[in-house]
Amino acid sequence: MAPKRKRTAAARPTTPEPLVAGPAIVSSPEEARALIRRVSSRKKRKVIYTEEDVVGFDEEADDLKADTGFESPLTELDEDVPAEDDPPKKKRAARRKKNAEPIVYDIPPVETKVTTFKGRLGYACLNTVLRAMKPEPVFCSRTLRIDTILKPEFGMDYCKELGRRNVEDLVRLIQWNEENNIRFLRVSSEMFPFASHEKYGYTLEYAEKELKAAGDLAKRYGHRLTTHPGQFTQLGSPRDVVVDSAIRDLDYHCQMFRYMGLNQDSVMIIHMGGVFNDKQATIERFKQVYRTRLTDEMRARLVLENDEICYNADDLLPVCEELGIPLVFDYHHNWIYPSEIPIPELIERINKIWHRKGIKPKQHLSSPCPGAETVMEKRKHADRCPELPSELPDDMDLMIEAKDKEQAVFQLYRVYNLHPVIYENLRPEKPAKPFPRMVKAQAAEDAAAAGAEGTNGGSADAGTTPRTRRARSKAKLEKLSETSEVLETGVAKEPKDLEDRADVQAMNDNDNDATPMSPNGTSQPKNSPRERSNRRSKVKVEVEASESAYDEETTITVAPGAAAVEPMPISKRKTLGEKKSTKAPSE
Repeated sequence: MAPKRKRTAAARPTTPEPLVAGPAIVSSPEEARALIRRVSSRKKRKVIYTEEDVVGFDEEADDLKADTGFESPLTELDEDVPAEDDPPKKKRAARRKKNAEPIVYDIPPVETKVTTFKGRLGYACLNTVLRAMKPEPVFCSRTLRIDTILKPEFGMDYCKELGRRNVEDLVRLIQWNEENNIRFLRVSSEMFPFASHEKYGYTLEYAEKELKAAGDLAKRYGHRLTTHPGQFTQLGSPRDVVVDSAIRDLDYHCQMFRYMGLNQDSVMIIHMGGVFNDKQATIERFKQVYRTRLTDEMRARLVLENDEICYNADDLLPVCEELGIPLVFDYHHNWIYPSEIPIPELIERINKIWHRKGIKPKQHLSSPCPGAETVMEKRKHADRCPELPSELPDDMDLMIEAKDKEQAVFQLYRVYNLHPVIYENLRPEKPAKPFPRMVKAQAAEDAAAAGAEGTNGGSADAGTTPRTRRARSKAKLEKLSETSEVLETGVAKEPKDLEDRADVQAMNDNDNDATPMSPNGTSQPKNSPRERSNRRSKVKVEVEASESAYDEETTITVAPGAAAVEPMPISKRKTLGEKKSTKAPSE
């Protein structure tokens, strides 16, 4: 029977066979011992070896060598140092199974109202329901950075592919809108990333097929698609580089509508921009660029919008009437920066420009967030609009500029009973977030209320953390225990070290009226680090000088009714304190 080993070995032959001819592994017992594995303190892994059958293996010869002191390289492992097993593997937490059942939203009822409005309501760029779809969300604003374009594995081909996918999702978006009775949409200006860039720009001819499919679907359903280039598209800027970029951006938007095959109702809305220290000079520059540098296609689709900071409707209406540019009236912007002309008269004059160019009028509607006070707070759009404006004409395309996008449209559909809605596509409205000003004011009120409660005998820990409250409770208990110890024994607790004695002595000093002086003759604050160090050194010398006499003369104050106790010498008290304490001394 083969000897018991830590390693698993194959069965050995029972009959002796001729030995294998060849050079010996070792020639002496010393060399064999040198080959034996050394015992290491490191953790060892459990390894299983399998020995192959050796022709001519002689078990009796192997035992004889072992008796004479000759050890084999395959000597069994030391019994006193067993190999450690691998640490147990951490069990993975079982993944929570996703709920396959559809989420059921609690949609509260709305208070219905009456209106004569029969126009179209639309939303801008993004659909919140389709954007949240998994695993493939639907949206039209995939983009990238220039750094990604410069990488060899991506390049311009990847950039153009993102634009193609955006157009494909635009087709799905139009189809979803038709199924939900929404026939007015603002197309994202980020449809084709960097298409109007000075260096990395490109034409949209490569996506002509996809753009035509989106335009044909919109025309078949009677949907209106518009765009709103960004705030950097300013034709009245005094910088030529800004004007050049603005013209390239307008040309890019014109290409989209051209390949879609859309008519003049697909307009491009821009703002006049900044005043650049001279509003009238900026307006004159805009007129010059509009007349001389824009193409006929750009002028046919370009419209202006009143803003809430620089140009209200009174500023833009004369320009629009002079150049024949339609004006988009924004109710929210007019509320912040109002026009002197009454809104009904203003809308009548604006609509005449639209009709003169053969374009259906459009307006913008949004609401401020609750609690807005400053101009910057009033500019922020709320999630939804509570109602339609009273001055709204009956036949008007109204763009709802709200954070909840299509949900804001559904809200108005339900309030005014304009169109039926699909209940499964409704989402509840989220509570409005407070402004930072309101958050700070509420925190100050809470802190003041907590302080008042503490002053009136209430809980002073209302505004503290649990750790602070535990520390205060511990300090109170220690103070009570020290007081009871003095009353029972008449001996005050000895300071922990000389540092504490110095602090106690310094607190009892009555010569704090004099201002301490530094070595160079300058005055120091009474509680400066140098002064505290000098006081501690002074008290340390006094304590060392009085320690020898402390055992002989000690004055004890005994509470009435308490028994006198023999004071313990300070040397013994120190010894006992050192035995009980496990921490290193502070000195």
